[in-house]
Amino acid sequence: MMNTRVCYPKKESYTSMPGFSNLMDTIWKNEFPGLFTRNWEGSTVIPSVNIIEGKESFKIELAAPGLAKEDFKIKVEENVLSISCEKKRNEERTEENYTRQEFSYNSFTRSFTLPETVNSEKIGAEYKDGILTVSLPKKEEAKVVPTREIQVS
Repeated sequence: MMNTRVCYPKKESYTSMPGFSNLMDTIWKNEFPGLFTRNWEGSTVIPSVNIIEGKESFKIELAAPGLAKEDFKIKVEENVLSISCEKKRNEERTEENYTRQEFSYNSFTRSFTLPETVNSEKIGAEYKDGILTVSLPKKEEAKVVPTREIQVS
């Protein structure tokens, strides 16, 4: 089983009774962890993931629509797989009497502690239809060997 860590931006500490938005944020994170988790103080959105274990490998599916494969950075360091993304958008439109400029910046990082059974040298990734799929092949010695019957002589 893989452990997962979500990196949230640092929040202010509250010395008084928490406000409604802080209460809703707490409920959202605790009651609906499988959905997108949003930090309402900023524009950080943490995509949800599916982790699937098969006989030959683990698979991580990360829901991240609207991105390009070039937006992702995936790395393994000291048995921790990190998936991060930065998306910047800057749009300027000038018309007769006004100039409109819009820009946005969104980023996230998801980190997973890899089990010792993963062959980190053969990790692969594919982005298709808004889903980033990371394949984590198991080491040969960790693969399930099918049951075989031994004949008694």
